[in-house]
Parts: sequence; structure tokens; C-alpha cells
Amino acid sequence: MKLIVNADDFGYSKGVNLGIIEAHRAGVVTSTTTMVNMGGFEHAVQLARETPTLGVGIHLVLTCGAPVSHDVPSLTDEHGRFHRGYDYLGTTSPEDVERELRSQIEKYLATGLTPTHIDSHHHVHAHAAILPIVLRLAQEYRLPVRNPWGFQAGKREKQPDVLTTEGFSHRFYGEDLSVQTFFDIVEELADCSVAEMMTHPAYLDEAILTGSSYALPRTRELQILTAKEIKEYVQTRQIQLVTFKELG
Repeated sequence: MKLIVNADDFGYSKGVNLGIIEAHRAGVVTSTTTMVNMGGFEHAVQLARETPTLGVGIHLVLTCGAPVSHDVPSLTDEHGRFHRGYDYLGTTSPEDVERELRSQIEKYLATGLTPTHIDSHHHVHAHAAILPIVLRLAQEYRLPVRNPWGFQAGKREKQPDVLTTEGFSHRFYGEDLSVQTFFDIVEELADCSVAEMMTHPAYLDEAILTGSSYALPRTRELQILTAKEIKEYVQTRQIQLVTFKELG
């Protein structure tokens, strides 16, 4: 099987960025996705240019930090920041959503880097009100999308006109991760020709400790994803580690 190990939240902060690069250089992470609206974005762009073997996509954001656009009132609170949580997405203006997501894509493209794919923070691209907009943008910009049609591990059918993986798992997440968790997820995805595993490795810094509800487990993820046992398992199982560039 072909496996994409994607590290979310590139660009969140320097600590997150450096952890992701370590998980790629010394581990099994092949891909990452960038939050263009966060404080570590410019640092992430610099690291991406220095690490051409890492596939880098766009992590669309509607629930963290502030928007790139200045005219999306249905997305922001009184402080000009995104509303927190998932529930508000059903009441947003579709025009505001498309304007903001397009602005995020264009901000990434302005760096001169070529994105490999699209996914999203807190899976907002899978929300019923957001998915049609994301698919339209994916078709326009000719970018693959993280499989949004269900978030259980296992085989998923591809959607016509939009490239995605056959399988996807978000289970590499939480307080009780281990090397065995990685093994179990791969076995669940084994029937897929191409699958993606979502991860969040990082070093901790002030930004992640004060801004994210998911902090300490990120260091555990980094330890596992660079573990000798993981690399040996991938080799023994003849798993081909790839990026979204290999889709299609």
C-alpha cells in the first residue's frame, strides 16, 4: 500500500514547525499542511523551501486565529477573530467562506510554493455547509483534498472530479498513543491502495501551550513517528511512503 503520513498545523508556531520537520527528516512523516493565518507561517515557508522532500499543502482555517480577509463578518467575533468551535459554520455566509478560503489559498500561492493538496483545521472542510465550497475551489485550483466523506479508518470511495485518498484515518490523536496505535491504524487501512494518516507532531512552545487544547500529546506523537520500530515496520510491511503528489 501507499501511505501518506500528514502532519497538520504547519505554520501554527515555530515549535510546531520544527517538530514537523524533525518528524519528516528522522521519521515517517511525508506531508504537511500549512496554516497561512498563524504566527509561524513565514517560518514554515522558509522551512518548506529548505525541505523539498516534504509535501506541503494548505490547512484551511475557519476556527482558529484571525482571517486573512478583512470583509468576512459572518466568520468573526467582536475582536475580529474567527468564532471558536464547529457549530457556527452552519450559519455563516457562503460568500464570506469562499472569500476567506480563496484568500488563504492565494496567500500560500504568493509564496511561490506549489501546494500538494487541501485539508482543514478541525475538519471544517467536511462540514455540510463548507464542503461544496472547498470542492469547488479544489477543482478550480486543481488540488487534491483530504478525504472528507467520513472520518472512520478504512476504505472510502473517491469523489468524481476531485482527487483524494481511498482511505483516511484521524485516529493517531489523543492521550494514549503508542507505537502499536500506528501499527493498528495501518492494518485498518491495509485494503486501500492509497491512504492518509493524520498526525500532529510538534515541539512545545509558548504559542502552542497557551493557544491549543492539544499540546503535550504532540511531543509523544513526535517520539512515536521517529521511533526505530515504526521505520522498521514500514520497511518490513513494504509500505510505500508517499505524498499527495502521487495521487492520480
